[in-house]
Amino acid sequence: METSSKDGFIKRRIKGVSYAFKGMRILTTTEDSIKAQFIIGLFAVVLGFVFNISATEWMIQLTVSGLVLVAEALNTAVEKVADFIHPEFNNKIGVIKDVAAGAAGFAAIISIIVGCIIYIPKITSLFL
Repeated sequence: METSSKDGFIKRRIKGVSYAFKGMRILTTTEDSIKAQFIIGLFAVVLGFVFNISATEWMIQLTVSGLVLVAEALNTAVEKVADFIHPEFNNKIGVIKDVAAGAAGFAAIISIIVGCIIYIPKITSLFL
């Protein structure tokens, strides 16, 4: 789906945004890891409203949630490219896929730590 050089700037931007939404739809409807992280992100949003977190906490929470979704999406893209290039098992491709999964893992760990920093004090204050 190429854009012609004759297309205007605005038309190319609109096409680009439509491709981005198409990609997000594909990810959220076909990839289990994205579905799981999206649901966890929605749960964090509900917690944010329940505990009335500050604007700064909202910004940090949404940033790390976005970081996880972006990392998972890029991991999915790397895996699909690797599988397309080399469909049968290959040790080097396996390392590439593991590294991409590791990046998503780092993002998930960071988001868990941020969630703990935000919510553990709020939860413990309920019991004190």
